[in-house]
Amino acid sequence: MTRTNYRWFVVFLLFAITVVNYIDRAAIAYAIPIIQKDLGLSPALVGAILGAFGLGYAVTTLLGGFAVDRYGARLVLTVAALLWSLSIGSTALATGFVVLYAARILLGISEGPNFPALTGAVSHWLSPHERATALGNALLAVPLALAIGGPIVTLLLRWLDWRLTFAALFVLSVLWIPFWFFLFRDNPADSPHVNGAELAHIRSADLTGATVPHAAPRSWPGADVLKALLTNATLLANTWAFFVFGYFLFFFMTWLPSYLERRYGLQLQAVGLFTVLPWLTAAVLLGLMGHWSDRLLKSTGRLRVARSYLIAGSQFVAALAIVPVALTDNLAVAIAGITVAVAASMGANAAYYAVNVDIVPGRAATALGIMDFAFAIAGFLAPAITGWVLDLRGSFADGFLLMTVLALSSVLVVLLFHHPDRDRERRSE
Repeated sequence: MTRTNYRWFVVFLLFAITVVNYIDRAAIAYAIPIIQKDLGLSPALVGAILGAFGLGYAVTTLLGGFAVDRYGARLVLTVAALLWSLSIGSTALATGFVVLYAARILLGISEGPNFPALTGAVSHWLSPHERATALGNALLAVPLALAIGGPIVTLLLRWLDWRLTFAALFVLSVLWIPFWFFLFRDNPADSPHVNGAELAHIRSADLTGATVPHAAPRSWPGADVLKALLTNATLLANTWAFFVFGYFLFFFMTWLPSYLERRYGLQLQAVGLFTVLPWLTAAVLLGLMGHWSDRLLKSTGRLRVARSYLIAGSQFVAALAIVPVALTDNLAVAIAGITVAVAASMGANAAYYAVNVDIVPGRAATALGIMDFAFAIAGFLAPAITGWVLDLRGSFADGFLLMTVLALSSVLVVLLFHHPDRDRERRSE
């Protein structure tokens, strides 16, 4: 029997919605200079608005992981996509700080379950030796969306006003929903597009003996499960490193356009073009490192090599790359440093996600929700702290140096405490 490959179409669906997800959440960074002038907002208020997304996101990315393990990725992601389509559309109706702030919190609330759902779907649809590759392919959507989102959003802002731009993004979000609802099933065995050969492949084991859970456990995690997840040293180290990655991501996603405009006097259209290189480079590196991680696992059978060392190494490169950005007055040097820092910090993204599936495959969505909660906190802190520093000192340099310290701390934590081979949970909850 010739094996079907429908699992890769599922990965494509996850990739597609994540592209929409990130274009939606990043659009505000390009529109905020116009909105700031239109609504008369101070830098501190702008920082609060840019960080508001993280507050809403923190709540539902944690609960979203629980919900995915209880109700499945199909239902949770359908409802989430409906809500964030409405919230991104409501941004177009903002008339002042309060409404805009509330719209951004609502967007965070509705987008929170996306990555727990993505991880839950991958844990049930991909065999262990394909997980990092699949996660890498799906997560390519993040830098790719940010690479194409800059030119697309700045072009829309040039053709339309900012309100009509967010109305157009609302339409884009709604279009994906019926494809997901009708073409995805939580259990691959329930899909008419998966034959027996593909199902057997999905449920195969890797060199470490890990297997794929057949379907979501359909229960809320109990206190014993949460205690196990919150006391696992590898998961905690993974969460701290992911928080640092989130700080980098949200800093550049929310403040990079304003930094280029304020520091180097670039116009809106030029800003959109200059942001392409960092995110496009990150997309290439993320895809390569996802494949590399699975190849290392296949050749060595060691998660420490395939996951931990990639995370620590990429964070170390990011820490070094950001230093010249803080010190330079040269645009070319700044763009080069930002490109390396963005690409390195994002390069091991698939490994972060894969660790949750490797260690607790039966509760991967819950584990991811906890990790993504820390990411959401970074999504609030990075924009807000930067806005506060700008109000006090009028310079981005302190923000860049803080990122260096954070990245170095994550390298140390991962090298000391990130031991997935030792700490993996061999029984499925």
